[in-house]
Amino acid sequence: MHAATKSLTILASCAALAISIAMVANSAAPAGQDKYSVKVPGGLAFSEFKGFESWEAISVSSNDKAIAVILGNPAMIAAYKAGIPANGKPVPDGAKMAKVHWAPKKNQFFPTATVPGTQQNVDFMVKDSKRFADSGGWGYGVFDYDAATDKFTPGTMAGNPPQGNDAKCGFACHTIVKSRDFVFTEYGHR
Repeated sequence: MHAATKSLTILASCAALAISIAMVANSAAPAGQDKYSVKVPGGLAFSEFKGFESWEAISVSSNDKAIAVILGNPAMIAAYKAGIPANGKPVPDGAKMAKVHWAPKKNQFFPTATVPGTQQNVDFMVKDSKRFADSGGWGYGVFDYDAATDKFTPGTMAGNPPQGNDAKCGFACHTIVKSRDFVFTEYGHR
């Protein structure tokens, strides 16, 4: 067998193995729902934030009940880099934020460190001055996570914290930062 033919045979075998491994991995994936099919009644759809998992971090926050990372889409990150909210300008339409909450857990290898445990929920905000004119130009959505079923559901008044389940669910809380275009979070220095 020529060296070129042998190389092609080995390459083809490797490709077939990689495809087989990928097919097994996909078939072994949990049967949880497609999170992007969930929608807050009368409000935001999870699908409006598709890809949020890879957005840039804006900041982190924590308390005794939750650890959170606040993420921003490219429009939100650009707004922060332009000086929002300190520059007094409004956040531009199309800017989006996601806040992922986990229960705090002690790191098994470094017990003085607290790390994310079980996911609790994810909160979303989108700036759309026309669509959400009656809530300061922002739409909100909270999706609670159930680890036992691997499913997200719209937040409710039974949640922690209690949340309405429409696009205005976060508006009342955010009115205390109206002068900052309803945004609490500062962009963490890098």
